[in-house]
Amino acid sequence: MFDAERLIADRARAIDASGIRKVFDLAAQLENPINLSIGQTDFDVPEPIKEAACRAIRDGLNKYTVTQGMAELIERVRGSFSAAHGIDGRWDDYGTLITSGVSGGLMLAIMATVERGDRVIVPDPYFVMYKHLVRMAGGEAVYVDTYPDFLLTAERVEPLIDDHTKLLLYSSPSNPTGAVLGGEAIGDLAALCEQRGVLMVSDEIYDAFCYEKADTPTGPRTPSAADYTDHALILRGHSKSYGMTGWRLGYALGPRPVVEQMTKLQQYTFVCAPSMVQKAAALAVKDVDLAPYVRAYRRKRDMVVEKLSPHFELNIPDGAFYAFPKVPGDQTGTQFVERAIANNVLVIPGNVFSERDTHFRLSYACDDATLEQGLNVLVKLAE
Repeated sequence: MFDAERLIADRARAIDASGIRKVFDLAAQLENPINLSIGQTDFDVPEPIKEAACRAIRDGLNKYTVTQGMAELIERVRGSFSAAHGIDGRWDDYGTLITSGVSGGLMLAIMATVERGDRVIVPDPYFVMYKHLVRMAGGEAVYVDTYPDFLLTAERVEPLIDDHTKLLLYSSPSNPTGAVLGGEAIGDLAALCEQRGVLMVSDEIYDAFCYEKADTPTGPRTPSAADYTDHALILRGHSKSYGMTGWRLGYALGPRPVVEQMTKLQQYTFVCAPSMVQKAAALAVKDVDLAPYVRAYRRKRDMVVEKLSPHFELNIPDGAFYAFPKVPGDQTGTQFVERAIANNVLVIPGNVFSERDTHFRLSYACDDATLEQGLNVLVKLAE
């Protein structure tokens, strides 16, 4: 007799989606919920980028590109990155790969480096995908407790490194906390990883959304691992910065041997990133000014802090577009989220992003009216 359940691989069973599923099962019962859950910008793709993509389609750019990505986009990405991080003259050591989103880059990076018995250090809280990708590769996620300030430091990481440690995987600016690592902290982590032979994998998808710029070797901006080491794998993308979440485009820069293996794996999985999107992104890197969007999101961040800080324990998020408040009283994050959903506000319990269930994540990537309405409900629940 046919039994589909018997066919399911252990790697699939190891992934527990119950936390997210429960939230959306509850949300499905709501009509027009106040949605503070989605990590997706509320602004649309800028018109010049839309037009570039449409023009590429009309011009017949609808076939595969080479696996590593279009030469024009690679040149633009490398030029922009080099100008920001001062790595001219060091490109012989760097591989470059255009990926199907940063999520695609994460999967390729982990599949290229992690196997059964390997350990990957991740900060807790973490982006929800990290631990599941590590499990899919047969590795073990080792959690760095970063509560209550959510800052990853060499002092917190060093005791967790052993002979089986392959990667340190983190995001800055962070999803879900909005925390941004300073240059000194990244420099210390880079030195530790080089000394212990651990690859830093720096997820920098939110690098454009940083509200408290730090001093770096090339000026005040979001610090990157690339400022302090040539031995980190940098993952960035266009999805958040340009409102292109559905277009699935990112890129990886890092040690050439690692990126070459990622490229080989992409050839047999994603094949290549979407061709017309690559063409449009080449324009985005060159011609689109993100400053107005960043200013708008800083204003939204300030609204969140002003409304919630008197009622919740809240670390001020310095980047991305998330806040990670601690729930008041002795209730769990899940219990608070259930109450929020019962009041038509959709947020995510902290245990989706953490081994703890004491916080919740909200996204302020929505219009100002929706944000204010949702924050008012959350304040009432706290009171």
